[in-house]
Amino acid sequence: MLSTIPRECPAFLLERAKRLPRVVTAVVNPVNQLSLSSAKLACDEGLIEPVLVGDPAHICQLAEEIDWDLHAVRLMPAADEAQSAEIACALVGAGEAGALMKGHLHTDVLLRAVLKREAGLRTASRLSHVFHMTLPGSNKALSITDAVINVQPTIIDKIHIARNAIELMHALGYDLPRMAVLSGSEEVSRNMPSSQDAAELVKLAAIGALRGACVEGPLAFDNAVSLEAARIKGIGGEVAGNADILLVPNLEAGNFLFKQMVHFMSATAAGLVLGARVPIILTSRADPLEARLASCALSSIFIYYCRHSRSRLLAN
Repeated sequence: MLSTIPRECPAFLLERAKRLPRVVTAVVNPVNQLSLSSAKLACDEGLIEPVLVGDPAHICQLAEEIDWDLHAVRLMPAADEAQSAEIACALVGAGEAGALMKGHLHTDVLLRAVLKREAGLRTASRLSHVFHMTLPGSNKALSITDAVINVQPTIIDKIHIARNAIELMHALGYDLPRMAVLSGSEEVSRNMPSSQDAAELVKLAAIGALRGACVEGPLAFDNAVSLEAARIKGIGGEVAGNADILLVPNLEAGNFLFKQMVHFMSATAAGLVLGARVPIILTSRADPLEARLASCALSSIFIYYCRHSRSRLLAN
């Protein structure tokens, strides 16, 4: 049942990112071979200029094993994963790095450091995670949010989650991304709270709370992604069967969904945490190099978009 098709970093994402300037990226505690190899690959592809934050002796030993000459790479010593996260966040806060990349540490340790007021990385937005999902040989992408951070989000949380995902899709060139607010059914039911949340979000979108996207729901998963399923059930609208973003009811639903795509379809899950001053490249611990490289490409594209959007705003 598990897919044996090799995963790949989507060429359209990688080629676009390679045309952009390298991003100075603080790599947090890259003290295992997979995380350090990911930083090396992104560096070799011209996506990032890494700053490696962690135990220098351990990092140098691993670098020898993967044949990476670190003479031109900046190393910042740190005693443990918590200190690595704090130093990396301080680099970003001081303007010495434009992105964070998770290495070998727990996600909650990294996010605690990001959320400390003294780090200066918090914004008015709530942090949320977006998975940009692609299949081998396909240019079609599907974003899933939030499958990593917000466990049981409220309506207000979901507005922040949706806005972060919409901005990412704008960065990727979607002028009006189609967002499906998922539930177990297209009917609103008191017995299914996620359907009530979906209906409320659609109402809020209609009065301007979610600008720059077409938002519809509640939609069951099949109605969101299959035109045929939507047709059979008589569901119209712009989003049904054509969703670009799946806003899931809770973390469990999103976690199951993205992992099913990875393991049954060989999907590549590029992952970013948004809502802080800079994007955080954050993938699953089991994700291969292809997903990590795709995440770096996604980060590069998002950063370039944000910088130029702010420049245009200042010019106007």
